Amino acid sequence: MPAPWVNAARRRRAGHVTKLPVGKPQARVRIMLVVMAFLFSLLAGRALQVQALDAEANAAEAAKQMTVARDLPAVRGQITDSSGLVLAYTESAVNVIGNPDTIADNGKEHPTAKDLDFAKAAPAKIAAILVKYLGGADADYLPGLTKANTKYVILAKQIQAATYDAMSKELAASKLVGIYRETAPSRTYPNGSVASNIVGWVDGDGKGAGGLEYSLNDSLTGTPGREEYENSPNGKIPLGSQTLTAPVDGKNYQLTIDSELQWMVEQRLAQSVKGSQADWGTAIGLNVKTGEVLFMANYPSFDSNSPGSAKTEDLGNRAVAAAYEPGSVQKTLTFASMFDAGTIDAEQSVVIPPSIKSGDHEIADAEKHGTVTYLARGVFVHSSNIGTIELARQMPKDQLVTYLQNFGLGQKTGLGLPGEATGYLPPTTLPDYTRDSLAFGMALSVTPIQMAAAVATVANGGVYNAPSIIKSVTTADGQDVTPAKAAPRRVISAEASSKTLSLMEQMVLSKGKGLMIDNYNVAGKTGTAKRIDPACNCYRGLVTSFMAVAPAEDPQILVYVVVSNPAIGGSGYAVAGPVYQDIMRLALPRYGIAPSTTKVTSLPLAP
Repeated sequence: MPAPWVNAARRRRAGHVTKLPVGKPQARVRIMLVVMAFLFSLLAGRALQVQALDAEANAAEAAKQMTVARDLPAVRGQITDSSGLVLAYTESAVNVIGNPDTIADNGKEHPTAKDLDFAKAAPAKIAAILVKYLGGADADYLPGLTKANTKYVILAKQIQAATYDAMSKELAASKLVGIYRETAPSRTYPNGSVASNIVGWVDGDGKGAGGLEYSLNDSLTGTPGREEYENSPNGKIPLGSQTLTAPVDGKNYQLTIDSELQWMVEQRLAQSVKGSQADWGTAIGLNVKTGEVLFMANYPSFDSNSPGSAKTEDLGNRAVAAAYEPGSVQKTLTFASMFDAGTIDAEQSVVIPPSIKSGDHEIADAEKHGTVTYLARGVFVHSSNIGTIELARQMPKDQLVTYLQNFGLGQKTGLGLPGEATGYLPPTTLPDYTRDSLAFGMALSVTPIQMAAAVATVANGGVYNAPSIIKSVTTADGQDVTPAKAAPRRVISAEASSKTLSLMEQMVLSKGKGLMIDNYNVAGKTGTAKRIDPACNCYRGLVTSFMAVAPAEDPQILVYVVVSNPAIGGSGYAVAGPVYQDIMRLALPRYGIAPSTTKVTSLPLAP
């Protein structure tokens, strides 16, 4: 029988493995040590990855989770009038924010039963305090205060910061939590409806939505800043990483508008529109020498603080957006063009029949007459359509259109107000019958600001100044960044300007006290045109107007009044004339314009 070790050797050669007796304590310890060694090796490898191989990436992720970033809003620039009176400014305001989750657990990470009992009654208590300071009823706030699984609810917008501070103190005294604030500056218009069609308004997000607030939005808004800092559950880390990009506040705009005169003009215009039962009216005042807009009134209008309460059609600015046939005010430009071209003379005789054929139509004058003879001056003063056509036919028709183009018709003035219309001017290849209508104020459309700037050119010795409404622009730190104005350009000669002004003087003189201003010589022209009704795309109703400059011997101020579709009063003289007269009486002494020292004498209107 083989020895035991021989048998063992045989078993090993046969592929048998000797099993350890795992039930023994030494074996169990040995297994545990192997498992622990394996686990420690895994942990060491992970530590090496975190601390060495991925250290930079993990540190960045940790910093990101600790970093708080918030925008710093820029302050919107102010808009003021010519004397510095504020028309639009931004005041400090906040949105009131609720955190329903915080309210529900009384601001505790691990609320006690006492905390939860207090939290149940908190929404009603908070709502009562909100009503006390913000108005409204409890029901306005309770749904937001009790909204489940929510950390952010806007409870009220653009509340004055002082009101919020007082409310916050009462909430703190009552140990009520979960109400916060966020910056939400409020745009305010202290003069309400005064110049609202010029200034405009901002929407609920603080962006310009109308007027200059819209067209100058980017410049007024400025550039927001940004703050980033490391934060902890206990607040900002004092020595943590912090970066700050300061906001750049918006630019401030001073207008050429005299807001006090603007208010008076708006009142007088509203009186006329209501009294004549018209659709709308507008009145423009220009500095003849510079083209600066002194006032630009509209009625109906709106309050910039509450544009939502106005009709949509009243939110624009008809002084730049309304396009209409100007009627006989246009004759001012036609005669100025003919004088400059040398095709007429004020003293030449014109035989005027009862009507004149133009294309397939017969054109007559508003004043019915037989065959009469006027001087060219009389044609203008009597506002004869027939006489104007006969004189205009002596001038190449393309030349007349070119003059009107140079006066700025058929193109935007570049005033900078949104919604400005271009109007319409026929091409230089217009038919003869269109030239006839064009000469006396039909077959084209203009805006009030276009027509005012064009007639101001006649009054300014023949030099065109693009109308402007911005007096100066400054940065928040007071640096002047006012853009350069467009260069003046000559349209007609000084001689043609003088001859046209003389006709306009005679026109006012012929009407007597109805258009005259005490102590001042005035040069002007009435306008009464058929109104195009968009409802039927036909002529229905009238557009009445009056344009004048004073003093006539050295024009300083231009006033243009347009009243559309009056039910009472059928002419520019009857409807717009009295409004112009009252406005001019206010404006001349207000701007220190010296009275006339010469007296206008009547000149012959007929041979």
